[in-house]
Amino acid sequence: MDFQNRPGSKVGSGGVAGYSETNVDRRERLRKLALETIDLNKDPYFMKNHLGSYECKLCLTLHTNEGSYLAHTQGKKHQTNLARRAARDAKENNNIQPALQAQTKIQVKKNLVKIGRPGYKVTKVRDPITRQLGLFFQIQYPEIGLDVIPRHRFMSAYEQRIEPPNKAHQYLLFAAEPYETISFKVQSKEVDKGEGKFFTHWDPDSKQFSLQFFFKNDRPGMYSEGIPPGMERTPIANPLNPYNAPAMRGPTFLLYEECRINTEFFHVVKRVEPIKTMVNEVEEPHNDN
Repeated sequence: MDFQNRPGSKVGSGGVAGYSETNVDRRERLRKLALETIDLNKDPYFMKNHLGSYECKLCLTLHTNEGSYLAHTQGKKHQTNLARRAARDAKENNNIQPALQAQTKIQVKKNLVKIGRPGYKVTKVRDPITRQLGLFFQIQYPEIGLDVIPRHRFMSAYEQRIEPPNKAHQYLLFAAEPYETISFKVQSKEVDKGEGKFFTHWDPDSKQFSLQFFFKNDRPGMYSEGIPPGMERTPIANPLNPYNAPAMRGPTFLLYEECRINTEFFHVVKRVEPIKTMVNEVEEPHNDN
């Protein structure tokens, strides 16, 4: 038998490897090279199941060996899913990051020593035209902080924790540092915030904060605006008639009635923690004039 002229073989050696053997050897060699640079233990999507095969948790594919999984990670499907996952994570981080920054923002504590309650004066008022009842508050802040403007806020009886809730009353809070926050318990009626019915004023010279408001009438049709009881409505003049000028409506004057504070109608609430935390939530003073 002629062993000398056979191509690619020597005496005592194996036969020439076929295509399948060469392909297996190539894949094994590539697997070893890939394992030298890639650590599958750190791959979050690599998983070995109970059958001994390997799965890709990102693409939900099944692989018989590590080389097959490594080849899958370099494919188009796996790379596309990686890009989609990265885009989704970036979007979620952008939405969560502002909320985390707001939570982790350092809150500056104001170590201010409270110097007590401010002086106050309460007056009952009544509009002689509409017969609306109201209140006029004058709060004195002689030792108010620099560039501090007093604030006020209406509070429901169910928001406070000082007294048992009573739907027949509501609370009006006044706050200004370094004074304690004070509150007045008034009737739980709707406040009329129409033109000329509600106003606030801060006088920086006398250090006095003023607030006046009126309650809405229970029966608004009982009195017409601008017409006192017992008087008839003046006929409207024709503005096109030069011989009959339109009647000018006179100013509305308020009658202020001095009174002592009734403990059943007004009540100064002592400062406690729930009211202390609501100082920053009170309304900014404004002037309707």
